[in-house]
Amino acid sequence: MPRHGRYPAELRERAVRMVLDHEHEYGSQWEAITSVAEKLGPTAETVRKWVRRVERDTGRRAGPSSDELAEVKRLRRENAELRRANDILKAASAFFGAELDRQSKR
Repeated sequence: MPRHGRYPAELRERAVRMVLDHEHEYGSQWEAITSVAEKLGPTAETVRKWVRRVERDTGRRAGPSSDELAEVKRLRRENAELRRANDILKAASAFFGAELDRQSKR
């Protein structure tokens, strides 16, 4: 039965450490990943993603770090919120502008 939800941080850290410490004993990093996954329980693909994230965060692999991805996510959320606020202000401006125009014609 597959496990749903997040694995404990200790398990993720241990799996990554095992892969990185023992990959030289295997023919490829993928072989090390599958071996560690079999020993600890998560799927090999899950362990591979953990390893890739740590490699990016430590600069061993090209790509955005976890901190950079979190910052982009935060900025996108903030941008969407500002766009919504801007749309509300535009609608209010149009409403009050039309109201002032009606009052000035009386």
